[in-house]
Amino acid sequence: MLARERPADDFGDKPGYARAFAAALLDPGRPPPSSLTGPAGKAAGKRYDVYRNNITVSLVNALAATFPATARIVGVDFFRAMARAHVRAAPPSSPLLFEYGHGFADFIEAYEHAQPMPWLADVARIERAWLDAYHAADAEPLTPQALGSVASDRLADTVLTPHPATRILRSRFPALTIFVANRSDGPVGRIRATEPEDALVTRPGLEVVVRRLPPGGTVFLMHLVAGAPLGAAAAAALADSPEFDLSASIVGMLEAGAFIAANQGG
Repeated sequence: MLARERPADDFGDKPGYARAFAAALLDPGRPPPSSLTGPAGKAAGKRYDVYRNNITVSLVNALAATFPATARIVGVDFFRAMARAHVRAAPPSSPLLFEYGHGFADFIEAYEHAQPMPWLADVARIERAWLDAYHAADAEPLTPQALGSVASDRLADTVLTPHPATRILRSRFPALTIFVANRSDGPVGRIRATEPEDALVTRPGLEVVVRRLPPGGTVFLMHLVAGAPLGAAAAAALADSPEFDLSASIVGMLEAGAFIAANQGG
């Protein structure tokens, strides 16, 4: 008996079959690949639908694990509906589930049903930064003694190397307060904060640390992370906010473990 001739896009023939198989996985409106068959050559549409549903559920669950505060704020049903919409709009590009969701905050910002909560996307950005910091490479933080060993006449030209876990986030809303209030399982009281809040996310040891940055502190750290020397970063921070306190900001960044080395200028 002659074997059945496989279609050009069947499994094993270049990427054609893989493209056809994957294209409909996250789109329930598309039919299963026409060349897909099960045992004894029978159509496998129902099997494919089960697999398709499992893929979507696993990705939605991955987003729920990454964004627990966001999910708590909007509720299970709202979050899962929003997550499903994101999954269909932005399939994963990595096999590692913890890496999925880098674009979720931007999706939330544009999501029609989340518009009454304009701060929600920034809460999600803090959560994504928290997970990225958690998985960042380990490194010994810069110590006060190491920075103190820099000669005073060379301090302004000193360039700091950021810790791999360091993340800086700006928000027009009290996103950090909302994040902290919804990150635990305890009851959430009335949140009275209304001012913009910027956050520093680091992991100097085993635990991720999230701190609110003082006036000028965000500009100071952003310039340092970008490679600006201490003097230039301090000048930019002071121009941004007359309330900027250089000494307090240096103490805060060292306590947070935001940097790992001080490189003296030539």
